[in-house]
Amino acid sequence: MGPRVRTKRDAQDAGGDESTRISEYTVRRLSVYCHNLEELEADGVDMVSSARLADLTGTNPAQVRKDLSYFGNFGKRGTGYRVTDLKNRIRKILGIDRRWKVVLAGAGNLGSALFSYKEFEKNGFQIVAILDSDEKKVGSRWDGVQIHSMARCSDIVRKSGAEVAVLVTPAAVAQDVADQLIAAGIRGVLNFAPVKLDAPDHVQIRNVNITIELEGLSFALRGREPGIDE
Repeated sequence: MGPRVRTKRDAQDAGGDESTRISEYTVRRLSVYCHNLEELEADGVDMVSSARLADLTGTNPAQVRKDLSYFGNFGKRGTGYRVTDLKNRIRKILGIDRRWKVVLAGAGNLGSALFSYKEFEKNGFQIVAILDSDEKKVGSRWDGVQIHSMARCSDIVRKSGAEVAVLVTPAAVAQDVADQLIAAGIRGVLNFAPVKLDAPDHVQIRNVNITIELEGLSFALRGREPGIDE
């Protein structure tokens, strides 16, 4: 069993308790369903069955139906789901039916690459400010977005209205930077620094460790090499 997060249930649709414990794996599958529904919509597909959606996402129809059932009633037996309606409802469940303002903390190479990643804005995450401790970078702009001194963290977060931060600092300063961001009003942090962050209960932390992901890939590939025992 993986980590769990608390997700609001649509009480009117579900007819039950306002909240439930939903596994993070379920939330991740919802994201995958959403992206596949967007592709189907772009291809002009109007209806999709749970079997087809399962095939596209690498799961099974029962799992698709179970994941969706946590949040209400979707589709009709024998008919399937209306692609656009289901996509919109999943976007609302995931909270990406609105615009999230994001602060990027760290203007290094990885920060630059993430800033250039267009899928962020496509899915409602707009980087509105950049923070860095290197005074040589302060004042310059990336595609119109100014880099500010980390010393102005509180002021910049407040003025920008940002609620989310993407943290791409060295491990040694990551906790201090996270503390400043949280004190300034940030409620969610996507952490790329290779260190575990401490945060209050009301702040959501998501860690992305690229090295660990690559090591997992290496393990999987090595297990397929001839002469290697599983």
